[in-house]
Amino acid sequence: MMQHVEYLILGAGPAGLQLGYYMQRDNRDYLLLERNAKAGSSFEVYPKHRKLISINKVFTGETNPELKLRHDWNSLLTDEFDAIFSDFDKEYFPHPDNMCAYLNSFAERFNIKVKYNALAKLVEKKDDGYVLTLDGGEQISCKHLIVATGVSKPFIPDIPGIELVTQYEDLNIDLKPYEDKMALIIGKGNSGFETADHLISACRTIHICSPTPLVLAWKSHFVGNLRAVNNNFLDTYQLKSQNAVLDAEITKIEKRGDKFAVTFKYVQANEVEEIVYDDVICCTGFRLDVDIFDQDTQPQMTIKGRFPELSAEWESVNQPNMYFAGTITQSRDYKKANSGFIHGFRYNVKALYKMLAAKNHGVEWESKVVSADPAFVAKDMLAHLNDSSALWQQSSFIGNCYLVEPDGDHMRYFADIPTDYVTEKVAGDHAHYYMVTLEFGKSVDDPFDTRRPAGDQVDEAHNSNFLHPVVRHYKHGELLGEHHIIENLFGEWKLEKEHMMPLKLFLNKQMQMA
Repeated sequence: MMQHVEYLILGAGPAGLQLGYYMQRDNRDYLLLERNAKAGSSFEVYPKHRKLISINKVFTGETNPELKLRHDWNSLLTDEFDAIFSDFDKEYFPHPDNMCAYLNSFAERFNIKVKYNALAKLVEKKDDGYVLTLDGGEQISCKHLIVATGVSKPFIPDIPGIELVTQYEDLNIDLKPYEDKMALIIGKGNSGFETADHLISACRTIHICSPTPLVLAWKSHFVGNLRAVNNNFLDTYQLKSQNAVLDAEITKIEKRGDKFAVTFKYVQANEVEEIVYDDVICCTGFRLDVDIFDQDTQPQMTIKGRFPELSAEWESVNQPNMYFAGTITQSRDYKKANSGFIHGFRYNVKALYKMLAAKNHGVEWESKVVSADPAFVAKDMLAHLNDSSALWQQSSFIGNCYLVEPDGDHMRYFADIPTDYVTEKVAGDHAHYYMVTLEFGKSVDDPFDTRRPAGDQVDEAHNSNFLHPVVRHYKHGELLGEHHIIENLFGEWKLEKEHMMPLKLFLNKQMQMA
């Protein structure tokens, strides 16, 4: 007999377990399928060089567990803040084996329903739901399918001869074969530079190449760009130690004996060059594996076919009742917020659960009614800003929402809610509403330039470069006003003159428009 569940979650990685936590807490009809024998098994393989770049800041001086999550990029969310990753690893950049141990402990502690060694071979539509066929022939049907498998398949660029080179997933980290060799690494992300850093002591020459310029995380504020922990290689380039970073299109790779002849077309110059290497390693990232979906069940893809195209509820735009969770949801904030990483998508998953509860179980997103008095609202906004980890980690993507009630004297407050979801699903007939987010300011050439507005220059708050609050007033989706609160060295907005008073004045002016 075919087993049926309301919610079937593919993958027992951090996203699947985070969703499973809420499903189990509320006694939903659900099941997680995990292809391997344990949860989080990808961390036993990746990253290849066995150091996570998700920070694990154990000592923050904080006693508020919510604020601690601002600097804890690995823990999953629980109602009691009682499952903390630092119990498994104290290192600032932790070991991935400890992440695997943490996730398995999490699954066991909260009795999350996981079926292990359950490899899904085929996903098919059935009526308004889905049927999954496992490797052994067993079938499970569901009303709602949530795909939380991560990006498990290499993203291979369209380069003639790319099939000849070593893929990151197949990389041998033994240095002996690379001694005195010349290597090319394709891809300027963290995996490429992590690999280059590993090879520095063995290779005589290393080139890293992609058509697009290198982007540093400390300039973009996007943690998926090159992180300082992986950028030692840049010293060897800028200080003339035989290595180089190339901005070039690779037009062809040919095998010549035991060598690789690579043809480059340089981006900044009208020049074509061939260079011969001993080895070529492709570190161009991963994508969602869609091979298990039959032809009629294929989710529509975006961003060079790497990620599913999703609604504001993380539902496939072409497959009803097919949702996505985890790193594969980053198409909605690609290279802007942190949906590709645990410290970002844990909040997305919590929001997804609330969306599903509202849509399928009549459990509306929790809210509270507050006074629309400008002084009260200003105080309330700052209090929540100073206490939120979701807004801190998902800057500009998740915010706090204040809907003006029809009587004009009250507002309905929603915490930690995706901004797009407010626009599409929540604002509705509320003519006026306010969104509060934390955001980085304009990009600057030198991110360490200290020429920022002084604390008393509140009229220059919009020129704040670092993370700071932004309050926006909308009417039927049209932006009527925008207020920036000046950045603060400690990430606190509690001062009357610099923070509170300008916000009160802004709100008083905006509320007169209603």
